[in-house]
Amino acid sequence: MVPVTLGLGLINVNAVIDMAFASRVLDPDLAPTAIQKAFLVYMLPQGMFSVAIATVLFPTMARQASVARQTGDYRGFASTVSTGLRQIAFLLIPAAVVSAVLAEPIIRILFQRGAFTPDQTPVVASALAAFSLGLVFNGSMLMLNRAFFSLEENWIPTRIALGNLFLNAILDYPLAKWLGIWGIPLATAICNIAGTWALVVVLRRRLGRVDGGQIAATVVRVSVASAVVAAVSWTVWRPLDSALGRSFAAQFVSLGLALTAAVAAYLISCRLLQVREMDVLLSLRSRVRRT
Repeated sequence: MVPVTLGLGLINVNAVIDMAFASRVLDPDLAPTAIQKAFLVYMLPQGMFSVAIATVLFPTMARQASVARQTGDYRGFASTVSTGLRQIAFLLIPAAVVSAVLAEPIIRILFQRGAFTPDQTPVVASALAAFSLGLVFNGSMLMLNRAFFSLEENWIPTRIALGNLFLNAILDYPLAKWLGIWGIPLATAICNIAGTWALVVVLRRRLGRVDGGQIAATVVRVSVASAVVAAVSWTVWRPLDSALGRSFAAQFVSLGLALTAAVAAYLISCRLLQVREMDVLLSLRSRVRRT
């Protein structure tokens, strides 16, 4: 429990470091608020998707790891980890694309009222777009951490999380000075990428294989479908935003229609590209209903 608790606590330490750099290196009033609001939106799809997938698959991974320690055969365990990573990619890559492409209208409709003025919206939106670069990697780290917990090797993800903590502290200052407020979320995204890479390398050495070919094939197909999502969502939102204006009702309509079109475009594209994770997701959904 100690390494698990420590690993989870490091997330909060990382946030404290980000806020410290934001307030001392940048604008002490705007920067911390912008990063905090962007972070709240950024974490929403992870809470909805990657946490749910990791939670559903964790008991299966734990059972498979227990059997594998006795037999030495980790193929079933590796297959389950691969399934989780592919599902996270299937859900979080398009979510990251939408969060980046429609960052400004999303922030506007969520926060732009009262003391939150229109000139603050682009700042928060740029922070959200930077955070979004690491979204799928953040979700993947959650899944990989659960894999190591199943293997009863809890200190491995904790050590990597500590390394990420120091990397983030090193990157925050130069990126903030060079890029401004959104440089700090960019540092977090880079750390998520580095942490995922480290976890995959260690897990592959431990298991021998993690179905990397299947994961890569899914990522390529999903990325193509997500590119369609980016084009469709922007094409639908932009003219509606210009025509309807910036009232709350108008934003609700323009953003809502853009998101609806994005979901439809993604599902159609995935069906045409034969992305199998759609069917796997339905099976996971039925498993949740039975539990």
